[in-house]
Amino acid sequence: MTLLVTGASGHLGRLAVLALLDRGVEPGSIVATARQLTAIKDLADLGVETRRADYDDPDSLDAAFAGVDRVLLVSSSAVGQRFDQHRNVVDAAARQGVSLLAYTSVLRADASTLSLAEDHLATERYLAETGVPHLLLRNGWYLENYTENVAPALQSGAVYGAARDGRVSAAARADYAEAGAVALVEGTPGQVHELGGDAAFTMAEYAAAVTAASGTEVGYTDLPADEYAAVLESAGLPTGYAQLLADSDRGLADGDLLETSGTLSRLIGRPTTALSDALRAAVA
Repeated sequence: MTLLVTGASGHLGRLAVLALLDRGVEPGSIVATARQLTAIKDLADLGVETRRADYDDPDSLDAAFAGVDRVLLVSSSAVGQRFDQHRNVVDAAARQGVSLLAYTSVLRADASTLSLAEDHLATERYLAETGVPHLLLRNGWYLENYTENVAPALQSGAVYGAARDGRVSAAARADYAEAGAVALVEGTPGQVHELGGDAAFTMAEYAAAVTAASGTEVGYTDLPADEYAAVLESAGLPTGYAQLLADSDRGLADGDLLETSGTLSRLIGRPTTALSDALRAAVA
């Protein structure tokens, strides 16, 4: 059985390939794709087959998927173009007769009020319409959304947000990537996995955890969503991205990013990465 992972030059795709290897899948049975093969040369050096695939280039997708049994479609990060790109991937999978496509969607895409859920839900619906055998990996929030921004919090002594006292079930990229690897090997069509970290936390609890990990006092300042977006813009983020993050905090406050089923830890066979461990690594 040949397993293909798209977007292998990105964080999640690369980790999924490595998770397959860690789980004993033969390198020669894995295909990793990227727009530029030079970006995944290290995977080729491990014995993984690498192929060029560009979500905007249907011919490249047809060539990449030739002879492949199962595909992990790592969702595009190109907001505004995401659905069109995903449609190209799904169409290529259909043309090439892929037996299973696992798609990395967003937590409860069919009920979420997050603006970023729209493209994911459109992709899920398109998968259903085309009849491509598929399963859904509805990923919650990433711990890295927070840990990669520890430095500004330590410098200012504040974490800003618009999440009120909402709780987020964040997990590490490596946790979600491992779930993708498991689903690619063991999954069956029709499965829907709602995925999140074992221990949810509020932004005030996150700020306290940053304080504990660093020894520097950090507090949480809650703002209205529009004011939070303005803070993000003043820090240099593009307007659209700032608004998307502010909307995500608004959704967090409303419970859109809370997942208590424990499905992720059961799927990967271990507890998900703890916030305290992730922060200690980030601070170090």
